[in-house]
Amino acid sequence: MSNLLDRIQFPADLKDLTVKELQELCTEIRSYIIRTVSHNGGHLASNLGSVELTVALHRVFGSPDDQIVWDVGHQAYTHKILTGRKDQFPTIRMQGGLSGFPNRQESKWDAFTAGHSSTSISAAFGIAEARALQGKPGHVIAVIGDGALTGGLAYEGLNNAGRFGKNFIVILNDNKMSISRNVGAMARYLAHMRTKPGYLKVKSHVEAVMNRIPVIGPPLWKTLHGLKAVLRSLLYNSTLFEDMGFYYYGPYDGHDLPQLIEVLENAKTIDHPLLLHVVTEKGKGYSFAEKNPGAFHGVSQFNVQTGEAASNAVGEKYSNVFGKALCTLAEEDSRICAITAAMKTGTGLETFSQRFPKRFFDTGIAEEHAVTFAGGLASQGMLPVFAVYSTFLQRGYDQIIHDVAIQRVKVVFAVDRAGIVGEDGETHQGIFDAAFFNTIPNVTVYSPCYFDELITDLHQALYETPGIVAVRYPRGTEPFRPVGFLHNGNGFSRYGAADAPCAIVTYGRLFAQACSARQKLQQMGIETEIIKLERIKPLPEEALQAAAEKQAVFFFEEGVQQGGIGEHFESALYEKKTYRGICRVHGIHDFVSHATVNQCLHALGLDADGMVRTIATEWKI
Repeated sequence: MSNLLDRIQFPADLKDLTVKELQELCTEIRSYIIRTVSHNGGHLASNLGSVELTVALHRVFGSPDDQIVWDVGHQAYTHKILTGRKDQFPTIRMQGGLSGFPNRQESKWDAFTAGHSSTSISAAFGIAEARALQGKPGHVIAVIGDGALTGGLAYEGLNNAGRFGKNFIVILNDNKMSISRNVGAMARYLAHMRTKPGYLKVKSHVEAVMNRIPVIGPPLWKTLHGLKAVLRSLLYNSTLFEDMGFYYYGPYDGHDLPQLIEVLENAKTIDHPLLLHVVTEKGKGYSFAEKNPGAFHGVSQFNVQTGEAASNAVGEKYSNVFGKALCTLAEEDSRICAITAAMKTGTGLETFSQRFPKRFFDTGIAEEHAVTFAGGLASQGMLPVFAVYSTFLQRGYDQIIHDVAIQRVKVVFAVDRAGIVGEDGETHQGIFDAAFFNTIPNVTVYSPCYFDELITDLHQALYETPGIVAVRYPRGTEPFRPVGFLHNGNGFSRYGAADAPCAIVTYGRLFAQACSARQKLQQMGIETEIIKLERIKPLPEEALQAAAEKQAVFFFEEGVQQGGIGEHFESALYEKKTYRGICRVHGIHDFVSHATVNQCLHALGLDADGMVRTIATEWKI
């Protein structure tokens, strides 16, 4: 770590540096981020693009009295480094270390916990209104990426915040991408805005001068501002942000630190909501990320010199297996459509988008729209498959009920990253989907453990199972498969001694943990059979019958326990008047912090050791 970064502990320290030193500091911060992310994994390209903007914000404003709300948090690594967490930064995304996202429990400088897109304006506006009601001074700034403007919540926030009668700043960090390249009308609109920045160059200077003129300055500026709106309309044929009540400023070069500082200083003086449009380069300062920002959005360990992924970061993934299987089915069936919400590569749909471009739909970061759009496609006889991460599907819960289930149409949800995802932490763990699907009538849910099961379940979802079907699968590669195990295609499988007095019931990749637990229990003299659910809703009646034969049943679930599959299984088991044994359910009771998947499972008691400990403790033969 070099001298300038050594001198920075808190944002106030930035005020002691010259602008030239601040520019050198930005270079040092970029190197620090690249080194750390190459070891820990994380969000790289977007953080490299926001370094100058973050330094300028903390130079101009007095956080945490002035509060900065980051959208998603993909841009907040520099913010963490500058706000008292520089020395902890090498622990980011590690167990017990810093979160990869803003987290209110971690630091007073993190105004709002964020992991999902398009929330910053609404949250920041709530903070601004609360401070106004309490008479607290200070500024509130929302930083939102252009990709997040494909989400409707951003416009709900803009529409309401535009009526705020005080200083409220929204910074649009426009890097032309979210995760996959941005799509839709807003992307085209912003591209058009970027092509004609000429007349805006002098605007901030004029406004600053006007506002400093005693008495007549502010009224004169308002008159000029009205003329400016007419000029903008002539140039752009649109005044979207101003129609919502915001003064619009920009676009500005998001890497021109002196200009950013000047613009932000001027923005502090304006007693009105305003939107500053800055254009940045995703991956700035690291050539591999600049050339391929999508690939370097979220990364595992990589070699800094070559940009290549570490050897332990390779292998066939569930997402890829799903994408290949869907292409095979779509080749034979022209009704099949694929939908993604700005996650084409992450969900394995890259090849589908190339082979079947007319049947591929990227909605942008708009999961609610994607679900309802799928319902519309299905109402006309198409077979839509919405591939989405479990954590993001939470946003479409109402639409699943209202616009798909009540419509009684066929939609398949390919729920990626189901269960623990690891280092991305509590905002991204896929631990709620099984429970919320469990509440919706006429829904079938499959939870395969192995690739062949995923392929079979996808086929069944499209052609053999009526109504809404969800096929949920975890992140990464498949776990080990015990010798002799074959799934029977009846929604569940039995593995082990059928006459064993104890059963472990589970689903998804926890089956592999259960197999390891069974071996360890056998060495302790405890015989168990594993009842592996592949269809978790509705529960297979034969699986319940098999469990009813046991003296003890232990259900382990990689999802929330309350309202989950385990509680439903336990209730159904006791409804059988013949069952006289014990049933214990073990799931997740709280949000799960960041760590590796194995560390999370161990801490939750859901790995093999935890299962052994639970059974040995809670069941006495």
